[in-house]
Amino acid sequence: MQLQPQHTGRPLHAAHMAGEAASSKHIVLVHGACHGGWSWYKVATRLESAGHRVSMPDLAASGVDPRPLREVPTFRDYTQPLLDLLESLPSEEKVVLVGHSLGGVNIALAAELFPEKVAAAVFLSAFMPDDRSPRSYVLEKFVEGKTLDWMDTEFKPQDPEGKLPISMLFGPLVTRANFYQLCSPEDLTLGMSLMRVGSMFVDDLRLQQPYTEARHGSVRKVFVVCKDDRAIVEGFQRWMIENYSVDEVKEIDGADHMSMLSTPAELATCLADIAEKYA
Repeated sequence: MQLQPQHTGRPLHAAHMAGEAASSKHIVLVHGACHGGWSWYKVATRLESAGHRVSMPDLAASGVDPRPLREVPTFRDYTQPLLDLLESLPSEEKVVLVGHSLGGVNIALAAELFPEKVAAAVFLSAFMPDDRSPRSYVLEKFVEGKTLDWMDTEFKPQDPEGKLPISMLFGPLVTRANFYQLCSPEDLTLGMSLMRVGSMFVDDLRLQQPYTEARHGSVRKVFVVCKDDRAIVEGFQRWMIENYSVDEVKEIDGADHMSMLSTPAELATCLADIAEKYA
């Protein structure tokens, strides 16, 4: 697979917006662990200004979803708000699904269940499962590789029997150093004030059958590499691309893990270009 030229990240200017308005796309932005739809506010504003329709669902026990994590025992339960959104769409409508970080596994499940409703699945520095391995495989390889210093991240059992998923919450040290290191102080404060306890659901994902080539594998895929990501480092992003071929690779320079906050103009233009090409 040949890498595409690096994305230049030109801003969405007025002429571009006028052109996009004539061919509005529906772009669904899926947040990562411990975050919520709020994390996309800068990118969503730019895409909507360009005439696109944008959805930013809060996954279960995330954002303003009222459920605590203990009421979300499986990864499918966690993903259900996204699945409900796709199920509610008219039969002829296709969306561009964008998953960030753990959100890559959510959009993979959505692609497996609703391939006919996904014009393209975009993995933004995200965990990208394949069609051969257990659904937990890329997460387990990530943990084994020890490329992330978890620092003050808290992992805790939720129940004495171990039936519920292990909870996870990023602490202020790891958030500042490895997730938001290129973000503004304001966005760092926002993130630390709105993050909620989440989970990687590895034990549950390990029990599931691999995604299928006929369904998940049939959806076109784009991987967006964030060059300055200290959480899912570029080397691991490249490993996932080698592990499971995609239709296109784009890159954003100067983007930390939270590229939707650190490089929102570049990311919005990148996603608008992908929507124009695939939707």
